[in-house]
Amino acid sequence: MQIKSSKGRVLIYTLLTVAAILVAIPFGWMLLASVKTSNEVFSIPMKLFPETFQWVNYEIIWEKIPLLTFFKNTFKIAVLTTLLQVLTSCFAAYGFSKVNFKGRDFLFLISVTTFAVPWQAYMVPQFALITKLHLSNSHLGLILMQAFSGFGVFLMRQFMISIPNELLEAARIDGLNEYRTFAKIALPLAKPGIATLVIFTFVNIWNDFMGPLIYLNSTELKTIQLGIRMFISQYGADYALIMAASVCSLIPVIIVFMACQKWFVEGITAGGVKG
Repeated sequence: MQIKSSKGRVLIYTLLTVAAILVAIPFGWMLLASVKTSNEVFSIPMKLFPETFQWVNYEIIWEKIPLLTFFKNTFKIAVLTTLLQVLTSCFAAYGFSKVNFKGRDFLFLISVTTFAVPWQAYMVPQFALITKLHLSNSHLGLILMQAFSGFGVFLMRQFMISIPNELLEAARIDGLNEYRTFAKIALPLAKPGIATLVIFTFVNIWNDFMGPLIYLNSTELKTIQLGIRMFISQYGADYALIMAASVCSLIPVIIVFMACQKWFVEGITAGGVKG
């Protein structure tokens, strides 16, 4: 039995390694293409490594378009939206899981169904609402539109449910009000869920293209995704520079994932143990 178990484990690790390599290939190609000349990117026969590494590509892209401005705008929108989503999702999840009130389950069902509705279905009324509030072509309007997430509420509620009610009752007996119980007891125990929500939200907002495209018109307000699109439209044949800009756009996402990786893995492991 132990031999069969060892063989099965080797097979699983082999398949996971192959899958990881297949996933990494496009990123590796993009990284190598970013330090080639444009002629070398799609040269025939294909060259994996350039004859001379063109590190100057990473200097040129900052001069071609206001890439730094786009980075600042995207970072501002992504960070503020992530903070608001985490705050609203944690509050709502705590109420839906640990506070008993009339109609709780019905309200939770309504909030959860919102993330099942495709964004295209309510895109027009949302745009009309933002326009009437005079928040179109502004970062504030884009941030407020994404400050609440039904998916975030559902995700955090699943983590909040696992917190023993006895701990919360003990905190209340010790004199903590509901807000301090939430902040002192519930939030620290929900760190894996918060890390997971931070990763999902930040990556989603950072990579968002349609939202900024519809709501932001001014060049000085545009995000990195619109900036790369602008770069492609202006320098469509210069694939090496496009790849360099794309690599730069991935760096903040990688940093956020690495910062939250510990709690993210812990949350996945906890979910596996519960199952």
